[in-house]
Amino acid sequence: MTQGAIIVGAGPVGLMLAGELKLGGVDVAVYDRLPGPSGESRGVGFTRRAAEVFDQRGLLARFGDVEWAQGHFGGVRIDFSKLEDNHFSVRGVPQFRTEEILEAWLGELGVTVHRNHEVTGFRETEDGVVVSFEGPGGPGEEEARYLVGCDGARSVVRKTAGIDFPGWEATRGMYMADLVGAGVRQRPIGEQVPGGMVMAFNLENGVDRIVIHDEKLRPHEDKSQLTFEVVADAWQRMTGESLHHAEVRWISAFTDTTRQASQYRKGRVFLAGDATHIHMPAGAQGMSVGVQDAVNLGWKLAAAINGWAPEGLLDTFQSERHPVGEQLMRNTRAQTRLYLTGEEMEPLRAVMRELVESPDVARHLAGQVSGLDVRYDMGATGHPLLGLRFSPDREVEVAGGGRVRIAELLHGARGVLITTGDSREAAELAAGWADRVDVVTGAWVPAEKAADGDPEAVLLRPDGHVAWTAPDGGKLREALERWFGTEN
Repeated sequence: MTQGAIIVGAGPVGLMLAGELKLGGVDVAVYDRLPGPSGESRGVGFTRRAAEVFDQRGLLARFGDVEWAQGHFGGVRIDFSKLEDNHFSVRGVPQFRTEEILEAWLGELGVTVHRNHEVTGFRETEDGVVVSFEGPGGPGEEEARYLVGCDGARSVVRKTAGIDFPGWEATRGMYMADLVGAGVRQRPIGEQVPGGMVMAFNLENGVDRIVIHDEKLRPHEDKSQLTFEVVADAWQRMTGESLHHAEVRWISAFTDTTRQASQYRKGRVFLAGDATHIHMPAGAQGMSVGVQDAVNLGWKLAAAINGWAPEGLLDTFQSERHPVGEQLMRNTRAQTRLYLTGEEMEPLRAVMRELVESPDVARHLAGQVSGLDVRYDMGATGHPLLGLRFSPDREVEVAGGGRVRIAELLHGARGVLITTGDSREAAELAAGWADRVDVVTGAWVPAEKAADGDPEAVLLRPDGHVAWTAPDGGKLREALERWFGTEN
């Protein structure tokens, strides 16, 4: 057996998962059928929670200065500045740039991405999975403890595993193009026009992305016959503006087909990203949710491979992430209808604009779009933070002086127990898990938008979610055993 895990697919989700596993001390290989990065970019940014996830691994700074964008729900603007938490997303980062950053990170970690290796199937053995592939040297096989399919909507791993992919067939079609020298008027969250919707925004360095929804456009999956002339003609017909003079970087077509895998795990085989959920693009949620899939699965799979995973830990990937996917399907379908239905939807859009003025409504919709509303079952109740992500921007004044952000404490993808002066017993107890959980002693730095009453102590999982708090968070020993196995 040569690998702890094999990942199929070198998109953002597969690359992120490979890094998570390597941080967990696992040998991992990534296989991708393409000879090199595609350079395409359906996603052009990521949600707030995805940005936090990158920050937790020290990756966000690698993106340089980014543009933080206001959000919307189906074209209805939400004023994030009025909310107590930061829901602003990152806009204008092409997906290929995200992939470049992640692959460079993997290179530093010593993970190899095997390009031009097309996985054709696999078979499970008693203690592993044997993966078959076609590579530059011909057919081959490699064995690993676990296999993860991050290979997109047409996932070979999902199909070979026999996992159902139910959902809703396409009812709408859309065009997308990246153009240079278009000189197009910017429409960053879209604009309703007679017969449909158009969107235009600057992608990077003078490259504009346009999106067209024509109510007369028949949904189709075959992009082979699509030409820029077809796209430019549609734009001119709907806006009166000509784009025919522009230089074309990339064109594509997509639909509102919506599907979710019935299982995220089957034996030693897992799925993540677009292999588990596809939908109409809306605010880069698909890639962002996929990255969060990877960060949820990575430390759990590493725990199983390293032999300390408590019973049932791997099953929590399904119980935690499948409901998130269900919510994603629901909110993107709702946004599609709100956003792309014609004039007859305007009364509902007007009502929605009134509703989002309510802080509770704005917070609820913003949480779905940003990913900050995800809460997991931690087996205890009593504290409002339990199960939620802990803000990576909070700071701790550590013993001996100096401040450290929560995100920095999570760079190693380990558990973290933060204690204050009133919680010495917690630190002493956690010493039994020192190989899996870091203990940090200090005091909370006051924060303007922090929740009332900071906890005396808090236990964070490697994905940044709160597993235990003091007071009112259950018993620390039970939380440590539930998520980090038996003590040494």
